[in-house]
Amino acid sequence: MSYVDGFVLPVPTDKLEAYWEIARKAGEIWMEYGALEYVECVADDVPEGKVTSFPLSVKAEPGETVVFSWIRYASREDRDRIMQQVMSDSRLKDMSPETMPFDGKRMFWGGFNEAVRF
Repeated sequence: MSYVDGFVLPVPTDKLEAYWEIARKAGEIWMEYGALEYVECVADDVPEGKVTSFPLSVKAEPGETVVFSWIRYASREDRDRIMQQVMSDSRLKDMSPETMPFDGKRMFWGGFNEAVRF
């Protein structure tokens, strides 16, 4: 089974196009180094919850949209190798937290072993 990195983050709605530009560039780089899949999704039907929800998870503020993303790899070993290559790629050096069109402090992510696939 494959390995997946998942991400959830709030993006100011008026900065979504800037975010998509960065995501397209990053996706091309991840795929170049061997990722099997790079997917970025924008919230469409994500109601605000009272206890848990996607908006609550990132403390979404008015005027922000939740983005849910994942990158799939053949294995954890491939992910570690690809991530090291991506993070040292000079094409991403201008993508610092200060230049991102979102608040990275409210983004969360993690790596997952795939358990079920159809």
